[in-house]
Amino acid sequence: MKVPLRPLKYSGILAGLIYWLFVAWSISRNGWFSFFHNALSDLGSLEMATSPWIYNYGLILTAVFMLVFSIYLILASENRLQTVGGAYISISALFLALIGVFHAGTRPHSFVSTYFFVQFFLGMLVYGAGLKDKTVRYGSGFIFALAVMGTLINWPSVALIETYEIALVMAFTVLVAVRGEAVFD
Repeated sequence: MKVPLRPLKYSGILAGLIYWLFVAWSISRNGWFSFFHNALSDLGSLEMATSPWIYNYGLILTAVFMLVFSIYLILASENRLQTVGGAYISISALFLALIGVFHAGTRPHSFVSTYFFVQFFLGMLVYGAGLKDKTVRYGSGFIFALAVMGTLINWPSVALIETYEIALVMAFTVLVAVRGEAVFD
């Protein structure tokens, strides 16, 4: 039985939209939050946030759609590099869910939040390296370079670097969804 891949390739974009909807909802309940003074995860802190479940459950729901996106990447893979890259992104989806489980203020929080980004960007780079399509291949390399450069900037807050890195994650999902038609379908 052939799995229809077309709908799955948009799940990465949907993941980003769901994430930002939950962030907006959480910010609306937490007037103290500032992109210039906080971390996004503060919205999920039991000590700081009103209704921290909004942010934390939003991360878990987002992770489900990111996992579906990684499954698309694996099913559409044409070689081992693409499969490995998709697998790394699937692991990043698990770390994303764990950010919601180990919210701000818990000991594993820094580890799981850091490794979400590390796993995603490594997976993206490996996946892109296995592509014949030069737009996605070079695009994933360029996005990876931007992600690394982002860590070298002295950001005024954690929320700003997180927003920057999340925008890069979303850029990759859009690139795959737009160019995936020519590559996979």
